[in-house]
Amino acid sequence: MDRPQLPLNALRAFEAAARHLNLTRAAVELCVTQAALSHQIRRLEERLGVALFRRVPRGLVLTDEGAALVPVLTRAFDGMSDMLDRFSRGQYRETVNLGVVGSFATEWLMPRLEDFHGRHPSVDLRIRANNNRVDLAGEGLDLAIRFGDGSWHGIAATPLMPAPMTVMAAPDWAGRLRAPEDLAHAPLLRSYRAGEWKQWFEAQGMICPPLRGPVFDNSLAIAEMAARGQGAGLLPLPLFGHWIASGRLIQPFAARLEAGSYWLTRLHSTPETPGQHALRLWLAGQAREQASHYLQPPAT
Repeated sequence: MDRPQLPLNALRAFEAAARHLNLTRAAVELCVTQAALSHQIRRLEERLGVALFRRVPRGLVLTDEGAALVPVLTRAFDGMSDMLDRFSRGQYRETVNLGVVGSFATEWLMPRLEDFHGRHPSVDLRIRANNNRVDLAGEGLDLAIRFGDGSWHGIAATPLMPAPMTVMAAPDWAGRLRAPEDLAHAPLLRSYRAGEWKQWFEAQGMICPPLRGPVFDNSLAIAEMAARGQGAGLLPLPLFGHWIASGRLIQPFAARLEAGSYWLTRLHSTPETPGQHALRLWLAGQAREQASHYLQPPAT
């Protein structure tokens, strides 16, 4: 059917009646009389040559043809409504749904969000924290910040910053750690990313001691446990460098483990919108500024 011939009023009447399965409630929603609503639906049925409802004593029941038409119309009307809602005071606003590794969100992103909102007031950022396991399409996300090597199937990945891991501990514990060998006598706080401690010890030419105790699904929990004197943690320096600067944690050794980086990701199949573009450039700029402070190679 050509667009100029689309019976929009009749389609709105049918979609409302299909949601409510009640002509009276649908008529109230659309601010028309029940008779006018029924007339619009009959005209649509005559035009299509099919029945869309069966009338029953307690209301309406969709026919197979009506049930097939409803989701298409609902998506179309919802899409138009969402788009119109993005215009506020004569200015277009874009919503960007961003998934973020929980520790990255708390320790790095949130303290900087005021700057982003000041620079891009027309972008509404909606953040959903995760533990690095993310399904962009399944969770309705436009973008996601995740930790890894940048290689994910069907994903466009923009590097934000390397995240070297380094040993951190509370001041009392750190005072007992004069050499990496001393870690054999310390509780080693573990991440769900198995193998990080083993890689760190191997990089020092050592055998990893037996690992026991709880496993945590985010770096923030490990940092909190370490700061409370519960053991030594292997933590990403860009996120927890400010804990070292404040004295809450100590970095007893200069050695680092290059385990991965943080990346901004989106589906290859979805084009980048202006709001997403603005966020990507801002994140990259903030990451470069961060790198100049915490990510310089350790002194030898």
